[in-house]
Amino acid sequence: MLTSFYPVICTPTLQESRDFYTGLLGFETTFEADWYVSLRRTGPLPYELALLDHTHPTLPSAYRLQVQGLLLNFEVEDVDAEWERLVVRAGLKPELELRSEDFGQRHFIVADPSGVLIDVITPIAPGTAFTEQYT
Repeated sequence: MLTSFYPVICTPTLQESRDFYTGLLGFETTFEADWYVSLRRTGPLPYELALLDHTHPTLPSAYRLQVQGLLLNFEVEDVDAEWERLVVRAGLKPELELRSEDFGQRHFIVADPSGVLIDVITPIAPGTAFTEQYT
């Protein structure tokens, strides 16, 4: 029986990434070593995330690489307010500008210090071309 599931980001920027997730996205540090940081976000739906030095020997040597091609979705109640908070006030660089999509999202994308894309999303009504694809 599965008791937990969470992503672990292999990163060369352990402390900067920790500061990004704790300072901007509401995570708290639950364990920290010089090679690993465990994070938790509490609330009605608790979430966990971990950061691992990509050169650490706990990884098989062939996989000691920095994360690539990872996109984390963060659904929020008010994406426009998050745009104001993260991009306008905190100065994060948008990798994708705030926009509404016909497939049912209003969103924008920024990147964490490791290059992980953070897609900040508020679901919206989909356009007619996409309505039937929802179950």
